Amino acid sequence: MSEDIKQNSWSIEDAERTYGVSSWGGGYFKIGENGNVHVIPDNSHQDMTIDFDALLKEIKQEKIQFPVVIRFHDVLRSQVVSLNETFNEVIEEASYRGEYNGVYPIKVNQMREVVEEIVDAGAPYDFGLEAGSKPELLTVLAYNTNPNSLTILNGYKDEEFIKLALLGRKLGRKVVVVIEKFSELTMLVRLSKELDIEPIVGIRSKMQSKGMGRWQGSSGERAKFGLTISEVIKSARYLESEGLGHTLKLLHFHIGSQLPEIRAIKDAVNEAARIYAELHKLGFNMEYVDVGGGLGIDYDGSQSANDSSRNYSLREYVADVVYGLREMCDLEGVPHPNIVSESGRAITAHHSCVVTEVVGEIKPEGAEIDTSETTSEHILLKNMRELYNSLPVNSLFDSLNFQEVYNDAVQWKEQASQAFKLRVISIEEFGKIETLYWQITRQVQAYYKKQEFVPEDMQGLDYSLSSQYLCNFSVFQSAVDSWAIDQLLPVAPLTKLNIEPVKNCSLVDITCDSDGKIDRFVVDHTIASVLPLPDLNPSEKCYLGIFLTGAYQDVMGDMHNLFGRLNEVHVFSHDDDPEDFYIEEILKGSTVEQVLTIMQYHPSAMALDVKRSIDKQVANGAIKPREGVRWTDFYEDCLGGYTYLRTDD
Repeated sequence: MSEDIKQNSWSIEDAERTYGVSSWGGGYFKIGENGNVHVIPDNSHQDMTIDFDALLKEIKQEKIQFPVVIRFHDVLRSQVVSLNETFNEVIEEASYRGEYNGVYPIKVNQMREVVEEIVDAGAPYDFGLEAGSKPELLTVLAYNTNPNSLTILNGYKDEEFIKLALLGRKLGRKVVVVIEKFSELTMLVRLSKELDIEPIVGIRSKMQSKGMGRWQGSSGERAKFGLTISEVIKSARYLESEGLGHTLKLLHFHIGSQLPEIRAIKDAVNEAARIYAELHKLGFNMEYVDVGGGLGIDYDGSQSANDSSRNYSLREYVADVVYGLREMCDLEGVPHPNIVSESGRAITAHHSCVVTEVVGEIKPEGAEIDTSETTSEHILLKNMRELYNSLPVNSLFDSLNFQEVYNDAVQWKEQASQAFKLRVISIEEFGKIETLYWQITRQVQAYYKKQEFVPEDMQGLDYSLSSQYLCNFSVFQSAVDSWAIDQLLPVAPLTKLNIEPVKNCSLVDITCDSDGKIDRFVVDHTIASVLPLPDLNPSEKCYLGIFLTGAYQDVMGDMHNLFGRLNEVHVFSHDDDPEDFYIEEILKGSTVEQVLTIMQYHPSAMALDVKRSIDKQVANGAIKPREGVRWTDFYEDCLGGYTYLRTDD
């Protein structure tokens, strides 16, 4: 079939249904009429779009090696604005008598450029930062300089941590120390009195309301963090006895990240509001309720309660928080608290994607060999050839029992495997049987693709006959959650989606680990083990995007096989530019020398050792002097190069 015919029989709607780009894209990604993925970096400017094809061309012109991380900073800013504006709009419509004081938990993505962008975009809203470790606290003390924004401190704490928090108070910041266990409170009271610095205290409550999804263990009696109700009361009374009852300002809870079900949020808000109201009636004039994280994103585009989705919108989430707090506070006759949320995933996930190049194909059948008949063949080979020759050409498909054909082929292949190991058949005969087996199963698959009913045994053929596309990246570095917790990350070709894909594929990376693969995809609104992709063309590069990687993937990637950080391209939209964008910054990824140094190697000494070995071979006459210089330079150049495959034209 010619490419023109395929193009006419395959529409953008077909591509959208297959890959679901608009469904999981959050309004930031769509398939353009030209068949390329387009980025809408700011939802308020729908006429400004970035064509991925143009962006890829500029990246190549700048001689930036793939794979790359692409950050769309306007998407990041847009998400910050959207979260704050939605809370402010709902607060106004609900006549809620408190404010929204959101914070960004930097553990979600601690990259400096990300934190700087969020702080800048959030400045008009007094949007703050959250830290859960000393390094993070040192960061937020330097970057959250807005005296009107909150700095929320979660996690377990030692004396240095608390002293740094009190330094923040000394600098005039609204630093809230959230107590996770009672011993932290006694330490905080002692140090605040020693240093004569009054703290702002928050208490994290263990919730009886259960979260849902992968992180539901964040709530309940076995939760890692927080205080029981009795400990909450004890802590409040202790502060009161120390003359610091007025410093208790915030109630915090967290029932899990990526909450798929809105009911869990409603239940938790109702419980937290009740605790807040009771503490207020006990005489503690608290000002804030921190609803923690949990605001999910729709990784699979299904708008469902699946672990990789959510069955609510941003506005519904915000409304349930605001109206839930208002209703309980009005019933209890206490003031409406200011609302804090820590929605890191929802802010960062969409802004970043990984672009990798397909560098090869691994076919299940490998290489086909000549299966022509020869004299004295083994009966197993004769049987498999006769089975293959019995297959109809096309229109006579229905006259054959393909289930029986498949069963016979499987049986004879298994027998051939045993026969080869027992030295009954030769390697050439076994190779012919294997080739015929794959040719038979391909025809069985083609038959069942046209049938309404597919027997259970045949339903796995699409996967077993699918290719594996070898991609120039490391799952463990750039999509670690897909390996560690089976997190679904959307994958799609970046160009030519107006041409029908002809291959079902899973993806494998270039690490030497069999777990280095992606075999869960969003296809036609369902989760599939293979992804339809174009056939590889030797004259054209095939680039795939792994999307929604801005949350956690940047900071949780490891050094498996010493594949380091990727090259980064930072993109900003610009209406006056012919392509509506410009590359603002390029950050080089890890070099081999850098990752070796991290692992306690000494690259300069290694280079010297190799040079000595080369010089020895030169002295022995095994290598010519000029050749020796070239090999020395080559080794040193590799030390300074990118850790990933070099695929330049």
